[in-house]
Amino acid sequence: MTLTREEAWTHLCEWTKTEALRKHARAVEVVMRAAAEKYGAGARDVEPFGLAGMLHDADYEAWPEEHPKRIVAWLRGRGEESVAHAISAHYTKWGVPYESTLDKALLACDELTGFVGACCHVREGGIATLEVKSVTKKLKDKGFAAKVERGEVHAGCELLGAELAQHIEFVIQALRPHGTELGILGRSSAAS
Repeated sequence: MTLTREEAWTHLCEWTKTEALRKHARAVEVVMRAAAEKYGAGARDVEPFGLAGMLHDADYEAWPEEHPKRIVAWLRGRGEESVAHAISAHYTKWGVPYESTLDKALLACDELTGFVGACCHVREGGIATLEVKSVTKKLKDKGFAAKVERGEVHAGCELLGAELAQHIEFVIQALRPHGTELGILGRSSAAS
């Protein structure tokens, strides 16, 4: 791996101007770094997992109709094939095969991380008090965070071999220490 986190973040910020999408990128990076420890080979997987999480939507804001082709090409041009492939596969409808744990983890973590963040924004205690049962209940409410594709959440868990409730708990625990940075401390914290 030759791409550094600093270079990746600089590139993300060049292509992604909105704070919300940058926070999503950072949240998925946080969860993916934890996923490297839980589902990957440990320390050697942390950087590629983290970079895939950070960069998976890097071209979405500027070129939504081309997403993820630009970021995938950019990564391949730097020799980051495993990260590029995972990003090219992070939506099941693109039909890209899932060849590695990295590919499966990105699919399993992306939509669910965004969904957990949405749950935090409607809870007074945010991530600090969020429980699996609350997330599970909200997943059944198609009107809540309607843009989150529930099928992608379930497909990711299935491919990764993770039980949904346990994976939700994993995502919550990965995000919890980063609540302030990610702005997911809930309504009471945002108001103060």
